[in-house]
Amino acid sequence: MSLFSDVIAAEGGAAAQQGSAMSSIFMLVVFGLIFYFMLIRPQSKRAKEHKTMVEALQKGDEVVTNGGIIGKITKVGESFITINISDKVDINVQKHAVSAALPKGTIKSI
Repeated sequence: MSLFSDVIAAEGGAAAQQGSAMSSIFMLVVFGLIFYFMLIRPQSKRAKEHKTMVEALQKGDEVVTNGGIIGKITKVGESFITINISDKVDINVQKHAVSAALPKGTIKSI
């Protein structure tokens, strides 16, 4: 029985002696940089592009909303736009609900 307790104590002592504090700080910095370049930076870049696109919306632009509705902008307000999706059918949506601006003439080709 004492043989097993000696082996367990020896393994516990070896496990407690890991690398220095500098190596663990270095690993944290490396993981932080990977996290920044893989997640935070691309997401902020996408958000900036979307904000620029939303600010540039004008009357006559053809857009797609997050819900998949395609239409032509007929009125632009501060935070809402009016989209004509069919003859005599206009809907109001928030500007940020627009997911993409389409090239002119896209609606006619559909």
